[in-house]
Amino acid sequence: MKKKIWEMKNLMFTKEFWLEAAERAIKTFAQTFLAMLSASAVFDVFSADWVTLFGVSLGAAVLSVLTSLVSAEIGDYGKPSLVGRKPDMDDAPVDEPEGDR
Repeated sequence: MKKKIWEMKNLMFTKEFWLEAAERAIKTFAQTFLAMLSASAVFDVFSADWVTLFGVSLGAAVLSVLTSLVSAEIGDYGKPSLVGRKPDMDDAPVDEPEGDR
């Protein structure tokens, strides 16, 4: 059991893990930012509360990174996703005919 926990910690410190987690955080920041901009009926650049807008967006990005850390053990092993990927056709088991054995 200790070996599995140690391996998981090592997987979370790989470049691939952090690139995927950063991509998710950037997307979350942008989505939150744009959603808050479009929430007002008429957006006025000069009267917008930019501090709140950036603060909420940054908070959402931090939550995205935390979700990625927690998700490393739930979805695909060592990936920052809650769901597993669809297996490729190359990953599918191949049934051999019984006569060829």
